[in-house]
Amino acid sequence: MSFSTPRSHNAPPRVGLLGGSFNPAHEGHLHISLEALKTLRLDAVWWLVSPQNPLKPKTGMADLTKRFDSALMMAKHPRIVVSAIESELGTRYTADTLAALQRRFTRTRFVWLMGADNLAQFHKWKWWDRLILRAPIAVLDREGYSNKALSGTAAKRMERWRIPLDRAGLLADHDVPAWVYLPIKRHPASSTAIRAEGRWQV
Repeated sequence: MSFSTPRSHNAPPRVGLLGGSFNPAHEGHLHISLEALKTLRLDAVWWLVSPQNPLKPKTGMADLTKRFDSALMMAKHPRIVVSAIESELGTRYTADTLAALQRRFTRTRFVWLMGADNLAQFHKWKWWDRLILRAPIAVLDREGYSNKALSGTAAKRMERWRIPLDRAGLLADHDVPAWVYLPIKRHPASSTAIRAEGRWQV
């Protein structure tokens, strides 16, 4: 099947999941979401605003409502959905969240989206080895992280499951485990910089 072949109207929806603190949401989140929609041929991207990232300190973290609202303001696109469903599901770790979503949305083909900065520390995630067996993963390039990410522990362990870039449009339908690295145009925005510049008050 070529990338230009129209998909059946009754085909399972393809949804990219972008999890994070969104403290605050910014144009970089929007940029990588639009790139994922196009390159991976997704029907939608869901922003999963986390109640509390286990790898990030609570100090300096705005409350969930404020972060959720910042995501709503930034995600002004008909195919980007902002959700705080982890609060409803009662999940804390990504692997558990993904499992719960797959149980609830049985027809949906999920793809986990992450920036290169997250791939660099992916092996520190709780049950990361379970996550790669649940859904394909797309890693999007990010300034200053590509070399570290691709030479890191997780990338080395997953190397045999990496698919070539020219098959990225088929990732959602690929058997797991599978992942792809997307060398997209980089965007300079970061939540850390926004907070450091005082443009975001907790």
